[in-house]
Amino acid sequence: MKKIPIGISSCLLGQNVRYDGGHKKDSYITGTLTEYFDFLPLCPEMGIGLGAPRPTLHLVKINKVVSCVGIKDPDFDVTERLRDYADQQKDAHAALCGYILKKDSPSCGMERVKVFRGEQPHKDGFGIYAEQMMRNNPLMPVEEEGRMGDAGLRENFIQRVYVLHRWKNMLIEGVTPASLTNFHARHKLIIMSHEDYRDLGQLLAGVTKTNVAEVAEQYILQLMMTLKKPATRKNHVNVLQHIQGYLKKALSADDKAELCEVIERYRNGYIPLIVPLTLLKHHFRKSPDPYIEESYYMSPYPQELQLINQL
Repeated sequence: MKKIPIGISSCLLGQNVRYDGGHKKDSYITGTLTEYFDFLPLCPEMGIGLGAPRPTLHLVKINKVVSCVGIKDPDFDVTERLRDYADQQKDAHAALCGYILKKDSPSCGMERVKVFRGEQPHKDGFGIYAEQMMRNNPLMPVEEEGRMGDAGLRENFIQRVYVLHRWKNMLIEGVTPASLTNFHARHKLIIMSHEDYRDLGQLLAGVTKTNVAEVAEQYILQLMMTLKKPATRKNHVNVLQHIQGYLKKALSADDKAELCEVIERYRNGYIPLIVPLTLLKHHFRKSPDPYIEESYYMSPYPQELQLINQL
């Protein structure tokens, strides 16, 4: 499978672009993820010509306005240059299916970046470049390397990357009422694991050839917002039980009891999600169902990523 294009803060790939001339190479990113993602490295501070090493920057808030300025020289203000750099990269960003940012950076931090009000720092800011980039690309899954140490957040980000990648591939082929409805049907169980899918289904109820482009734009924006909220164990249990219903006539009493027990053990946190999914796949190999076979819920991304094993 062709690798998926992902933006990334250059320092996370080991490039010596930090303010001190060093890097913050991330072994998970440069190891596991490079097998599946084609990374576009960008460093906004290098991009605006600051060089490495360079004077350190931080965020300050004066009169309700947040600026990115030099720590030693507060008159050295690069706020607008960082925003302009994000705007200059619009075309490159538009081709991406996700972005991994460097945490805590005054240019690249996704959230909880220190903002100084006088001498007091408050962790409630956004990196200037990152904020503008996210504003320009509301569909794009964005995550920080620090948060990706959390199994749930890591899985959520990568799942969203694959959903957006499939969406872009569908657009290349040309969106139609049928392809849009089919896209929703194949992702319905994934949506159920995050939130109630009925609002998205109702949005598609009135799709026609004349309004398909408008409906598609509304649909993907709402879908990506829905998926941004990580799936819960409770919702996964609901989906597993829903899938179990498709085996109602195929399972023996013993098989049904075993499956119910495995789902209950997952509900109580004794086993990971991969266990009930593996058992369900086993039963569907014996009793195939076209809807379940087409659904991405059982295989949302390459199994080699082993993300479900940790949920």
